[in-house]
Amino acid sequence: MPVLCTADCGRNAFLKRPKTGDTLCKECFFLAFEMEIHNTIEQEQLFHHGDLVAIAASGGKDSTVLAHVLKVLNERYRYGLRLVLLSIDEGITGYRDDSLETVKKNSEDYDMQLKILSYEELYGWTMDKIVAEIGRSNNCTFCGVFRRQALDRGARLMAVDCVATGHNADDIAETVIMNILRGDVARLRRCCDIKTGGHDSDSIPRVKPLKYAYEKEIVMYAHFKKLVYFSTECVFAPNAYRGHARAFLKDLEKVRPLAIMDIIHSGEQLLFKDTVKKPARGVCNRCGFVSSQQPCKACTLLEGLNRGLPKLGIGKKSRGDKMIKAQNMNRHNATSIDNDF
Repeated sequence: MPVLCTADCGRNAFLKRPKTGDTLCKECFFLAFEMEIHNTIEQEQLFHHGDLVAIAASGGKDSTVLAHVLKVLNERYRYGLRLVLLSIDEGITGYRDDSLETVKKNSEDYDMQLKILSYEELYGWTMDKIVAEIGRSNNCTFCGVFRRQALDRGARLMAVDCVATGHNADDIAETVIMNILRGDVARLRRCCDIKTGGHDSDSIPRVKPLKYAYEKEIVMYAHFKKLVYFSTECVFAPNAYRGHARAFLKDLEKVRPLAIMDIIHSGEQLLFKDTVKKPARGVCNRCGFVSSQQPCKACTLLEGLNRGLPKLGIGKKSRGDKMIKAQNMNRHNATSIDNDF
């Protein structure tokens, strides 16, 4: 027997929302999904009229849905935004090169300017080369650090007012779990923030309009809207630590669908003692981008690659300092021996 749409539109329901349990027709689901994102944007004051907004576009479902929805809402509610796409080419053969073709298609479909920056041109390394150097362990650390800074570099080049990323509710809940397991208080304090950067810092603000959108609903929206997106997983992702947090979260969601929101709201309400050390965010004295250490993590990792010490930026800074000291000592001794001959 057909089930009627709970929005009282008179149409038969087509799906059940994983987030709320409501049974909706496609049209009412689209409207509810878009309205929730609009309410998030309005309540959190993510944008200002006239802002130039760069959408961090990977070609995946999240960034594609974000680009589509922002275009729809910008026109429907007259935000007055100028929307552009910013993509980072990490240099992963068989993955990023294919997904960038999807981004280019989105750029045409949504009539948005596209800027692509590569690790090769920014750092002189691709992820393929980095993995060949360091192996499959810790490669996501390099990629994540370089990607975050690459977005800052791209945003500065495009002179945008803010960067909108496709982080969804599942992503944020996973990050909360990861930071708790790692005991990473610094990141735990800010991973639930819907807006980061800006204000007193020199960084361009980043916003997360999809913060309260479930991944399942994003997939459903993209599928039923027939959006063009890239769905292949990164070839280096199976070894990522995040995968374990994701598997744990999916198991929780089976028992309690609201677990994702519960974790996010718990993260938002966390309070820390005044005695807890808070990292001071400043500017890297090498590259000039925002950092909580000197030099920044990106510069440290890059120095390690260029020195032939790929593990330099992994672990504590004191360990890296010892590695540099030992290498310099070896070079000094080698030079002294050569001079003796």
